[in-house]
Amino acid sequence: MEENNNIAFPQSLLDEVKRITDMFPEGKQKSALLRVLHLAQSHWGYLSVDIMDYVARLLHLQPIEVYEVATFYSMYDTEKVGKVKLEVCRTGPCMIEGAERIISYIENKLGIKDGETTEDGIFTLKSVECLGACGYAPMLQAGEKFHEHLTEEKVDALIEEYRKKPVANYMGLENE
Repeated sequence: MEENNNIAFPQSLLDEVKRITDMFPEGKQKSALLRVLHLAQSHWGYLSVDIMDYVARLLHLQPIEVYEVATFYSMYDTEKVGKVKLEVCRTGPCMIEGAERIISYIENKLGIKDGETTEDGIFTLKSVECLGACGYAPMLQAGEKFHEHLTEEKVDALIEEYRKKPVANYMGLENE
């Protein structure tokens, strides 16, 4: 695979990467990986292989070390996503309370399957592991907002609200 050297953070983000890596002892730059991946995803909207390779070079890591982390956590996207990422919890408590029905409802309402993005680029549906709100099941996260005790009516209202004004997917920033 050919290396893409056109990918680079602007100086302000390089300064932030340095600030983050300086928090850790020499040789422990891998400790900064999660935060640097957050920066990369908020800057580019997702983490392509080229972007992950760039992060690996910045942190003096092997690319596989970055791939393992970026593909393990549901908060990272390795493909482009819509302006609104609807992350529906699919673990035990949410499933017991109807998450599977909510996921199916959203799929039918938006005409997409789990992991897909609507043709207009507004919505991506993603079922994820525990979002830490078991007492409010079923629930979903859109950007930094949690939506709890979901019903079909609540989902309809959310979709209409987000269709009018999409929320930021990540760290308070809109995808460009």
